[in-house]
Amino acid sequence: MNDPIGITRRIRNTKRAAEVIAVLVRHGFRQVLAETGIDRLIERGQEILTRARSEESPAPAKPVEVRIREAMEELGTTFIKLGQVLSTRPDLIPPELANELRSLQSDCPQVPFAEMKARLDEEFGDRLPRLFRSIDETPIAAASIAQVHGAILHDGSSVVLKIVRPGAEETIESDMDILMELARLTEKHFSQLGYSPTEIVREFQQELSREIDLVHEGRVTDRFRKNFEDDPRIRFPKVHWPGTTRRVLTLERISGRLLSDLDPSTLTAEARRRIVSIGSEAVFRQCLEHGFFHADPHPGNIFVLPDDTICFIDCGMTGRIDRQTMQHLATLVMSVINSDLDGVIEVTMALSDADTVLKHDRAFRRDTWNFIARFEDATIDSLDMAGLLDEFFQLLRKYHVRCPADIVFLIKAITTIQGVGQAIDPTFDLVTHVRPQIERLVRERYGLRAARDRLRTGALRYLSLLEDLPEELRDLLDQIRRREFSVKLRHQGLERLNDDTIEHASGTIALGLVIAGLLVGSSVLILAERGAESMSLLRAVGIGGISLAMFLAVTLPIRWIRRRSK
Repeated sequence: MNDPIGITRRIRNTKRAAEVIAVLVRHGFRQVLAETGIDRLIERGQEILTRARSEESPAPAKPVEVRIREAMEELGTTFIKLGQVLSTRPDLIPPELANELRSLQSDCPQVPFAEMKARLDEEFGDRLPRLFRSIDETPIAAASIAQVHGAILHDGSSVVLKIVRPGAEETIESDMDILMELARLTEKHFSQLGYSPTEIVREFQQELSREIDLVHEGRVTDRFRKNFEDDPRIRFPKVHWPGTTRRVLTLERISGRLLSDLDPSTLTAEARRRIVSIGSEAVFRQCLEHGFFHADPHPGNIFVLPDDTICFIDCGMTGRIDRQTMQHLATLVMSVINSDLDGVIEVTMALSDADTVLKHDRAFRRDTWNFIARFEDATIDSLDMAGLLDEFFQLLRKYHVRCPADIVFLIKAITTIQGVGQAIDPTFDLVTHVRPQIERLVRERYGLRAARDRLRTGALRYLSLLEDLPEELRDLLDQIRRREFSVKLRHQGLERLNDDTIEHASGTIALGLVIAGLLVGSSVLILAERGAESMSLLRAVGIGGISLAMFLAVTLPIRWIRRRSK
């Protein structure tokens, strides 16, 4: 039964699918829906499109990027989160759309406290009165997935409760089914998008499943806090685990002001410099030292405390950089500084899923040289890491090379905190301040200790290989002896063959066989008449056959040239 969603879930999602189609039509996407056949998702789909066609205006007045953002805001929870995630992925969508989606508003109507109280009772049952002395009925914030309320513990501590909105999970489940079907249809009808819609939806589904699991966010917050236990200037809220479940996260309430609410002109120059210094150092340490970082350090996620220390909140979106990727970044830095073209290209191949054929592309090599030239006079002391990574990303995007999601998050985190620093204190020298982190990154890759560690690791691997080699050879010989040895071949590039190409190749082969047959047959006829006193009919036919074969042979390159010109 070919049903990607399933009958039961289709029935449940019919109403929501009708809402999605109606909203998209209202925002001027009727033609796209009709071309992809999305209206066939539900029985009423064609009716909605037909009615919209008679009511639509001659042409949408707003740019398509604005209409996409407004449609996502109207569709709510899942689509707002999708837009926010896509705004961080300009490798997947056009930059103009990514910029527009950054302005998505996630503020939603407040859910009545009675409904939130029912959710708390469902999560904690009889334990609720023993956990909290009181809970403020007026929410602090109401976002697309969760609503935040203040509360007091029995020991007098102030906390905040982040509570998943009732019905949010069911809405998200229905929306993900619909999004996956939309992605399949879009990918089927628009093959030249430069990215895979279904892959985007899968990535988003993984990100959303992590974000809606508040236990996961609590663990991430704890990990960040432990990573900075040695630095009192950088804080993360404590998690109150007895009051935390998959749908409720209880965190220490931070007494400070959001950076987004601060007017930099009201701060002293020393205070501004201290805030930027601490914030940039925290983000660069996360990215280049810990390999685990807050992927969205914008001003709305940073509190400034009374002593000018800072506290990061909302740790649902994170990125990870493994040790090997760290080493590739160090190689990128050194290759750029040393003007090593081949080194930069090799790093590009290692960091991305680029086809190795790109290494020999003249245009790509030229543009890589131009990228290196922008940092020609840079040294470790003066390298703008944020600028370097951003330019590198633009190079990959130009050649439609997919950059790993965590590298994109890394670039976003660094450029975001750099933008925050420029807004608060334009005189702050960020490049000099983060130099120790960049030096550490390069030292771990190229220092004497790093070389010694690589030699030791390589030696251990070779010893392990020698130790396992006799057993591996025995298994191989056993397979050959039992005639179970097999070789698997995987073809590449055959998807580029179309009907016209196959037809041309078949015609060329057939013509070649005809020419060969004429030559052989005509030669036999002529040789059979050798010694005859006068030219017989057979000899005439043989000469005619050879002449025809020569004529056909001349047409082969002509056919090839004409086809290439088309």
